Amino acid sequence: MAKPRTAFVCSACGADTPRWAGQCPACGEWNTLASFTEPRRSGTARRGGLATAPQPIAAVAGQEEARLATGFAELDRVLGGGLAPGSVTLIGGDPGIGKSTLLLQCAAALAAELPVLYATGEESIRQVAERARRLGLPPGTLAVVAETSVERILELAGESAARALVVDSIQTMSVAAVEAAPGAVTQLRESTASLVRHAKATGTAVLLIGHVTREGVIAGPRVLEHMVDTVLYFESDSGSRFRVIRAVKNRFGAVNEIGVFAMEGQGLREVRNPSAIFLSRGTQPVPGSAVTVAREGTRQMLIEVQALVDESALANPRRVAVGFESNRVALLLAVLHRHAGVALAAHDVFVNVVGGVHLGETAADLAVIAALASSLDGRPLPQDLVLFGEVGLTGEIRPVPYGEERLREAAKHGFRRAVVARANAPRQPIEGIAVTSVSGIREALTALN
Repeated sequence: MAKPRTAFVCSACGADTPRWAGQCPACGEWNTLASFTEPRRSGTARRGGLATAPQPIAAVAGQEEARLATGFAELDRVLGGGLAPGSVTLIGGDPGIGKSTLLLQCAAALAAELPVLYATGEESIRQVAERARRLGLPPGTLAVVAETSVERILELAGESAARALVVDSIQTMSVAAVEAAPGAVTQLRESTASLVRHAKATGTAVLLIGHVTREGVIAGPRVLEHMVDTVLYFESDSGSRFRVIRAVKNRFGAVNEIGVFAMEGQGLREVRNPSAIFLSRGTQPVPGSAVTVAREGTRQMLIEVQALVDESALANPRRVAVGFESNRVALLLAVLHRHAGVALAAHDVFVNVVGGVHLGETAADLAVIAALASSLDGRPLPQDLVLFGEVGLTGEIRPVPYGEERLREAAKHGFRRAVVARANAPRQPIEGIAVTSVSGIREALTALN
């Protein structure tokens, strides 16, 4: 047996060092190093792993494995077409947002087709069964176990030949070889490593629930997110019944793909047309409202952007942005003043993205500018108008990717006019929508009148 090694592991980044120090040498955080004794492993065990005989990559690349349907088309799209056999997915979110509800519904749907094991370390079996009854899930063959030992869970998964394994949550799990409490950095790392090895060796799809910190990131070292194949975040605005699940890492599909759900009495229900939620506008047009077409992953969504411009009595007028980068708002205000002669230095400026969505792409620049000008003049924009385009520092309107797809999505929802960058003008007319292409900010503001 190899001699155990004692190291000090950082709870912030997961790096280890042979000696204790007040500051982590890797990430610079203070008082985050904790002692960790590595479990004893024989030389054979240390050499063992996932490695097999070398194979030609051309032969392996052509072997496509069927994905496992989770019962939610929204979640399947975020995952890249369903659960990949042998994948490890980590899902995090605020307490009470619906992580356990979502995975229990998925486990019940999967159990109708294949063996599934649901392992909970936070609730009793009776609590899980009671939630399944409240959700109206059909009584099936889903196996549930209340256990915190990773070794015992993997043993039960092997006995039942489970094709899918749900662990709720990874912070409650522990391995016997590590002398640390559940939730400690070392336990999180070793527990996740054991589950990853099991998934790769047996082809089992593993779903892990992770707690989040006050900053909204998954608790534990960032090494957890490196070890798993897919990282999903479950997000929601306070008081809203709508939930957004977002992929921030995916080895089997597109990153930044999103799925939209609604929390109801019977659990989570997928929302097939999110644009209908984000476009719940009034019947009468009002100043300061503009509609843009955002792209999240492979999906186009129509989102309303609101702006309010008001005279300020403060020496330093306020600049507030919700759902849009505040530095980007300051940049657009400077471009408006420099290249369009619209001075807002003496005004408070508020920008809000309706529906709790965060617009990270620059395609919404033109809509923000249009909303600001509309609010300043007190003149509403047409209800059937949509805008998208990036605004440059020299006042030009730059094209954005997937212009024609955005226009077709707008036409499908009844929009009849569009203002876009000149390079985004479609080569062939799109039925039902008239497109006005502009090259500069002055030309864009003129087209709005």
